[in-house]
Amino acid sequence: MATADTACAPPHTLPVQPCPAPPSTEQPPSATLIGSVQRAMRLLECVAGHECGAPAKQLARETRLALPTAYHLLRTLVHEGYLRRERGLFFLGDAAERLSSNGAEQKRRSTVIDALARCRDAIGAPVYYAMYRDGEIEIMCVSDTPGTPAVEEWADFRETGHAHAVGQCLLSQLDEEARRDHLDRYPVRPVTPYTVRDGHSLLRRLEHARRMAPVFERQEYALGAVCAAVPITVGTTAATVAISLPLQQADRLLSAARQLQHEVGRHLGSVGLSISI
Repeated sequence: MATADTACAPPHTLPVQPCPAPPSTEQPPSATLIGSVQRAMRLLECVAGHECGAPAKQLARETRLALPTAYHLLRTLVHEGYLRRERGLFFLGDAAERLSSNGAEQKRRSTVIDALARCRDAIGAPVYYAMYRDGEIEIMCVSDTPGTPAVEEWADFRETGHAHAVGQCLLSQLDEEARRDHLDRYPVRPVTPYTVRDGHSLLRRLEHARRMAPVFERQEYALGAVCAAVPITVGTTAATVAISLPLQQADRLLSAARQLQHEVGRHLGSVGLSISI
């Protein structure tokens, strides 16, 4: 996925209070730094260090701000939702906590992307990570390369879970009631000449799937492609990591699936982190 470089206009130059030179050979802070923003950030950091809250006078003293300046910034931060005030004490607000949550989420996502890339490079095949969440099959992440491209989603993955290894692996981890509910909403239908023929046949196949064993699928979703999926269960969440190979490499699907199990075992902690993303 390509990204575009975005040119940003330089910020307006505003007068700021002079800052003491840092004890290093680095250049002094640019005159374009906005002093009020710096002071507000210092207040936020200070409040974050007081889990039980802190009054304005204490925050002003610890940040070395004049009390009127601290009051003004604190009121602004409360108005914007970054702080909240209760009984004269200031705490982090919802807006600040959302920033923290989003940052943690991005870190978790980056961790699982790196883990999938290592699996992809070790096996030499595109790797898929998916979850069954709120009654739907969700492809959370795909790691491929130009030389090993992922299978094209030519039919909605959510509606064709019966036809691909990812969906079959997720459905195999559900109880009977959840499986039937899914198939009531997304009935079995032919996607290729190799797709399982009806819901009864699919349910029988899922019932015979061995716990934590790989699930294999050959040309049931896409002609010319074979797939294997390894189940991952974290708590009550059904998840899977899968690979696909071109049909001409079908003879190495079994060994690739075993290698995938090994790689998932090595990186299970990283993959498990992404359950919440």
